[in-house]
Amino acid sequence: MSLSALAIRHVPFEDLGILAPLLEERGYSVRYLEAGVDTIDAATLGNADLVVILGGPIGVYETGRYPFLEQELRAIAHRLRQDKPTLGICLGAQLMAAALGAEVASTGRAEIGYAPLTLTPQGQDSLLSAVQAVPVLHWHGDQFAIPEGATRLAETPGFPNQAYALGPRILGLQFHLEADSTQIERWLIGHACELSLRQIDPAVIREDARRHGPELERCARAAMVQWLDQI
Repeated sequence: MSLSALAIRHVPFEDLGILAPLLEERGYSVRYLEAGVDTIDAATLGNADLVVILGGPIGVYETGRYPFLEQELRAIAHRLRQDKPTLGICLGAQLMAAALGAEVASTGRAEIGYAPLTLTPQGQDSLLSAVQAVPVLHWHGDQFAIPEGATRLAETPGFPNQAYALGPRILGLQFHLEADSTQIERWLIGHACELSLRQIDPAVIREDARRHGPELERCARAAMVQWLDQI
């Protein structure tokens, strides 16, 4: 019997990436919900076996500018109260944190590019141990507080809260384990304005994707397999 997986996508190029074939191998039938276009409500999210909330270049707190976020937050909160398997990546992790009552705010700075994580003691005993030796892709400027009852798993020098887990089934990641390094050009095009404004050379990210991508994908797959096993 097929399992159902829903992925909430906020921009086309930030998709499931390397997670898509992994989920299919594990028996999941994957469907995307396009944020701001498709209906994202409690019933839709609650009926899925797995929900993955993907990234995007907007802030959780921008509900006045992007009203669909209010309904999305309510739907996420409903699912999390049911303790159903949910993975949040970047904006997705921030939305989950906000739905759990934690603060999400702009930091006024950005962390963009490939850099390693520092794992907390709890993180070293978690699925993230699979990626602690390889740089991961960061692309964020907002920061979430760790939700009440959740465990902080990772940090970087500029962002002390990089990952959290609330029990075995709810996982929030500020960074991008899902990104397919062979598709990094889509990210560089899609975020061209931000890269220009922040004076970040896309050639650096392109070269780091070439150097670190294959090993990161191997390690990220191992981490995600471990999470799928425990849910």
